[in-house]
Amino acid sequence: MRAKTLVIRLFLLSGMLALTAACSGNGDHDASVRPALVVEVRPGGAGVASFAGEVRARHEPELSFRIGGKLAKRHAEVGDRVRAGQALAELDAADVALQLEAARAALASAEADLALANAELERHRRLYERQLVSQSLLETRQAQFDAAQARVRQARAQAAVSGNQAEYAVLRAPADGVITRRLAEAGQVVAAGQPVYVLAEDGEREVAISLPEQVAADFAPGRELLVELWSLPGKRFPGLLREVSPAADPQARTFAARVSFEPGDAPVELGQSARVYASGNGRQTLSVPLSALHRLDERPAVWVVDKASGAVSLRPVEIGAYGEEAVPVLAGLQAGDWVVAAGVHLLREGQRVMPVDRQNRPLMAPAVAAAAD
Repeated sequence: MRAKTLVIRLFLLSGMLALTAACSGNGDHDASVRPALVVEVRPGGAGVASFAGEVRARHEPELSFRIGGKLAKRHAEVGDRVRAGQALAELDAADVALQLEAARAALASAEADLALANAELERHRRLYERQLVSQSLLETRQAQFDAAQARVRQARAQAAVSGNQAEYAVLRAPADGVITRRLAEAGQVVAAGQPVYVLAEDGEREVAISLPEQVAADFAPGRELLVELWSLPGKRFPGLLREVSPAADPQARTFAARVSFEPGDAPVELGQSARVYASGNGRQTLSVPLSALHRLDERPAVWVVDKASGAVSLRPVEIGAYGEEAVPVLAGLQAGDWVVAAGVHLLREGQRVMPVDRQNRPLMAPAVAAAAD
């Protein structure tokens, strides 16, 4: 009886081991060969690059006082429309008023000294004509008169400077426009030249964009572009690249650029979102879906499928500006390469896949597919 029981147990154990081995084998097969959505890299013709931007005024001066002092009053807020010459802010003018009063007093004193020196000079001229004083004394009075005249000119200039200082205590708008930023508060002590407001002047409008390092060399001032406002999708306005920064931003590593355009009767507001389109200089470009991008040592990379064996390998690539659905590939791929377009985070180097298209149709020849299986 014991022998029979032992035989039954051994039979059950062998069956379980066989079932486990079968399940393990199926799991390995599923892990080693799995379907993968693959796209074939093809030339895209001239290609069109797009860059997100923001509508800005061409002239955006930072407004500041020409003298330092305590900010006493603010007459404008962000979003206010102002006119040329309108008062925007005022400094506490008590000290400036005292300086002006002192300068005017100094001018009055110098003018009084000049009048006295003039009278002395005229009196000594009459005495000299009567031979009652020497020529040297007359020359002394003449020198005193000249010095008094110089002091008057100096005092008058100082009074004019003090008068200007009093006017500088009021910050005025240099042109018509809209206040876009306020950089100081009432009660704050500001230095001469410290920005208080940013004014977007009326007139030309531009789109501020950032150019990636990879394509910045292809963009020179004067290049024709197209501008599309997000509030008017599908309608594009002709634009012109006006300027490109000669140095890249130290953090974003992009080059700031300005695109001028004429919106005509279209409503354009400051800060409005826009997109700038540029055709690619007649060069053949390759592109891959955004979902195909992976990373290799902090660099962009894609999984490339070997058409003979179905094995995948991670290949670093150089990419351009991101588009809405795809990204241009500047280096690292060739036309005709197969690239995995989905599930790239699940693959490993050398893994074999079964390439399929977007309709789930196999892309590999039957013989090759059988070899991969």
